[in-house]
Amino acid sequence: MPEGSGGLTYKTKYGITGMTAYESTNFADAINEEGLYVGLFYFAGYATYPDLSDDNRDKALAPHQYATWLLANFATVEEVKAHYDDIVLVAAKFKQLGVVIPMHIRVVDKTGEAIVIEPTDKTLKIFDAPLGVITNSPTYDWHMTNLSNFVNLSPINVPPLKLDGVELQATGQGAGMHGLPGDFTPPSRFIRAAVFSQSALPVDTGTEVREQAFHILNTFDIPYGAVRAEENGKIAPDYTQWTAVADMTNITWTVKTYDAQNLRVIDTKAALAAAGDKVVHIDTKQWSQTFQDISSGFK
Repeated sequence: MPEGSGGLTYKTKYGITGMTAYESTNFADAINEEGLYVGLFYFAGYATYPDLSDDNRDKALAPHQYATWLLANFATVEEVKAHYDDIVLVAAKFKQLGVVIPMHIRVVDKTGEAIVIEPTDKTLKIFDAPLGVITNSPTYDWHMTNLSNFVNLSPINVPPLKLDGVELQATGQGAGMHGLPGDFTPPSRFIRAAVFSQSALPVDTGTEVREQAFHILNTFDIPYGAVRAEENGKIAPDYTQWTAVADMTNITWTVKTYDAQNLRVIDTKAALAAAGDKVVHIDTKQWSQTFQDISSGFK
């Protein structure tokens, strides 16, 4: 909240590991020691918040503080469902950017149950998310309705078709996915996330699951320069700054960044034991890409 204007105070119940941004202490993408995952996702054009007032002051949070509050206080989606609106998200600015952050939230627990929470019409609305996926605008229910436009998609290749005795073969593998949207808009990414996660074949180990998850997420990488806007006469490129996988069974969080594609793993409970009662930051800007020279292997 603005200095001296009040706001919610609370004591953290659970330890958390994950990613913050803009040198903030608030998590954007993280897992707690009980295996609850929470991620904030940009929700421009749709998120609305009430103003801070005497009526909501004692339970007011800024939007960018919401993920941290959820992770600090709850262990399961069931608990979140019971208490997600105990607070009020108000129109408080994120001081590092000088704006109120428009965002919606995905929450997943170790059972696989998932929900989406959205601040629309100045209140919090909650949706069950059986497919577990989320992108950005518009609203979650819109994305689920739009998914019906792609019921023709299948991982199975299309069989040959005969027209007046002429047999037509699909041109290579992947014919069942013909028409899958490949652009970077949130609706197109939502379709790809739903299709790729649902068509993934079962694997045997947690390591294989993590590898599979990163291969799926690789298809969402935005190369630097492929998406851009013009702000105040300057090019503002949008790109994938980090990609992370939360393992809610083993309570690990694995991440790679744009500048360092090597996978870095945090065992949440081990990290919390090492940190003690402190808040510890690792500066990802200090990470660098490493390349293994295997030239000597040809001797």
